[in-house]
Amino acid sequence: MNTNEINNLLDRGVEEVIERDHLIGLLDSGQKLRIKFGIDPTGSDLHLGHAVVLRKLRQFQDLGHTAVLIIGDFTATIGDPSGRSETRKPLTEKEVKANFKKYLEQAHRILSKKNLEVRYNSEWHKKQGLASMLQLASSATVQQTLRRADFKKRLSEDNDITLLELMYPVLQGYDSVKVAADVELGGTDQKFNLLMGRRVQRFYGMKEQDVMTVPLIEGTDGIKKMSKSYGNYIGLKEDSNAMFSKVMAIPDNLIEKYFMLCTSVPEEDIKKTSTDMSSGKINPKEAKLKLASEIVRLYHGDKASESAREEFKKVFESKGLPSDMPVFSAGRGSITIIELILEAKLTPSKSEARRLIEQGAVKIDGEKVGNLEFSVDLKKERVLQVGKRHFLRVRK
Repeated sequence: MNTNEINNLLDRGVEEVIERDHLIGLLDSGQKLRIKFGIDPTGSDLHLGHAVVLRKLRQFQDLGHTAVLIIGDFTATIGDPSGRSETRKPLTEKEVKANFKKYLEQAHRILSKKNLEVRYNSEWHKKQGLASMLQLASSATVQQTLRRADFKKRLSEDNDITLLELMYPVLQGYDSVKVAADVELGGTDQKFNLLMGRRVQRFYGMKEQDVMTVPLIEGTDGIKKMSKSYGNYIGLKEDSNAMFSKVMAIPDNLIEKYFMLCTSVPEEDIKKTSTDMSSGKINPKEAKLKLASEIVRLYHGDKASESAREEFKKVFESKGLPSDMPVFSAGRGSITIIELILEAKLTPSKSEARRLIEQGAVKIDGEKVGNLEFSVDLKKERVLQVGKRHFLRVRK
């Protein structure tokens, strides 16, 4: 590998590399490495936040290394405590199986199947007897585990920490032993768990993996990390129009970060775009149009990207209607506006529906609805708009 390839691999979209010099030596040696990334299938969707680390994993694949994708079907039934203020609700085995099939389908949008090894950590954890589990538990101390910030916070607030949660980092670390990981990737919130992998490998007499952390990416609200639970995520399986419009909704201050972490646009081009925005040479909207086009192109192709861009301009600039709108059947001749919004699942609660109406964010056939008691007459088909992105054809 040449210096530029190594620098791009270890610097772009990377927060920290632990044992950087050691990893550079391995890369220079030409040795084919085993790069581990573990993911617990706690939901059915992957989003751009997951894609940041998956894209880094793909970089290693493109350089000839083996990507080892650990599907945490066993650990998902415990629940990763990272960043949690309370105990995560464990998933059932049935829920986990349904989720990891969908996860894998979406991961293949980014990862090559050529040098990919997919492992399920139930392969080894389910076979462990009590004696081997106790031996594994002795690889770490309670003091070490309680040093992590999320546990310290929970203790200070007198919130419970289960023994299973204390074991979670050790179980994840044992995954590194079983797959003989040379490098493990993860988000910055996973650093404690990744370092535990080094400790557990050392305990079992193995060479320690190097660790690479990548930044967490803020969601469309620009505040919290991207997460389905926060409702601020951009899913990998979203259709091209929805993906495009969601990228266009991110705050301007995240444009450069999204370019760096979510696209393959050269760094010098990204820096120029940022400079041009700062100087007023281009406005942020132009930069976002380019960003959204790039992201949609990665997951849907050139044609879909161009089509989504035109659709966005039609709907949001020319104030036209989307070419393709979902249809909702109310099952009756009239319905109150709040009932309609709730039944169409466009908001999670009546209070949120009221807030949107009061803010003027709800329209019927292009006209703002200001009355909370407004009744929608469905003798003919109507078009409901909630916010900037949600359109619905409504029938009785």
